[in-house]
Amino acid sequence: MLKGFKEFIMRGNVVDLAVAVVIGAAFTKIIGAVVDGLINPLIAAIFGKADLTGVANFTINGAQFSIGLILDAALGFLFVAAAVYFFIVMPLNKLAERRARGQEPEPDPLTADQELLTEIRDLLRARQS
Repeated sequence: MLKGFKEFIMRGNVVDLAVAVVIGAAFTKIIGAVVDGLINPLIAAIFGKADLTGVANFTINGAQFSIGLILDAALGFLFVAAAVYFFIVMPLNKLAERRARGQEPEPDPLTADQELLTEIRDLLRARQS
């Protein structure tokens, strides 16, 4: 049971996904700060409001409507999505294309110590089988 779990965890997809989630969460904070600290105030200044959530607010029969709140969330999403695409997805896709074409740089040849360790590993595996 544990062997199957280990194989599942060590699969490239699971590890890649975990790394992507962690990096995406950290990257979201950076992009959120840019949107909240620079872009939204700039747009709000154009409309003469303190922040974007104050743009296009109106009341009907006591119900408050805020178009600016929707714009704020939409801009935040679009900027995070664009940043993740251009800084994470696109470079990884280019790397995958290079690997598929065989243009990935060749790894450095093994040192004598590494060759010896590789032989020991292979002998241990053969012995266990």
